[in-house]
Amino acid sequence: MLTDKPAGDCHCTEPASPEELRRRLDEIITEYKDKPGGLIPVLQIAQGLYGYLPDEVVRRISLGLDKPYSEVAGVITFYSFFSTRPRGEHMVRVCLGTACYVRGGKQVLDAFKKELGIDVGETTADRKYTLEVARCFGACGLAPAITIDDVVHQRVKPTKIREILAKHMQAAAVAKGA
Repeated sequence: MLTDKPAGDCHCTEPASPEELRRRLDEIITEYKDKPGGLIPVLQIAQGLYGYLPDEVVRRISLGLDKPYSEVAGVITFYSFFSTRPRGEHMVRVCLGTACYVRGGKQVLDAFKKELGIDVGETTADRKYTLEVARCFGACGLAPAITIDDVVHQRVKPTKIREILAKHMQAAAVAKGA
């Protein structure tokens, strides 16, 4: 999370207050207000600050950039990168493109739903995982495919979902230095 602590004195578990987040958002809006194409960078930074784009933030950006709410909301809904709902720390995407679907992608998706206890577009209660569907990873010859964050898993079997998630969490813990 964001804090104003010096880098050597990181207290990364201390979240920024709502007031601090609004102050930072207002600074970003001011910085990009008169720049052509500034809306997308503002949305990206805002999503980085909040983890998603709640309606109050979308309205603040709309007013701050002097753009109609419908224009800002339209950009958010057009680009899959943006989310108006909280996302998990890790993104699980199951390919349901033709090759993946025919080779068992739907069963892989169902196994993830069951294992995580969520549906497509939802986030686990502990905010660890968000489940999404994708249309193609370009790995059709090795279908069905999934990604967890930026790691592609190919020839995934529904019976291996728990193992894949366990390995992912283990790798994530190592990466964090835990």
